[in-house]
Amino acid sequence: MIGCNVDDALVRAEKFLDDASITEQRTVRVIHGYGTGQLRRALAEWLKTHPFVASYAPAPGDKGGGGVTIVELKE
Repeated sequence: MIGCNVDDALVRAEKFLDDASITEQRTVRVIHGYGTGQLRRALAEWLKTHPFVASYAPAPGDKGGGGVTIVELKE
């Protein structure tokens, strides 16, 4: 999602989660980068209400830290 504006990033995230659900993935990494934090905040707000999402959190420091969000999908 790096380089995308918020609207484009959320469209991409929706397709990404749809694809992950179809292939029965349970954990995905969304790379949004650090930047101003605008993408990270918008993604977090969007994930709060997404029906496929069980939980989400910043990645550990050795896996991208605040520039990556780890998303756990519902079964």
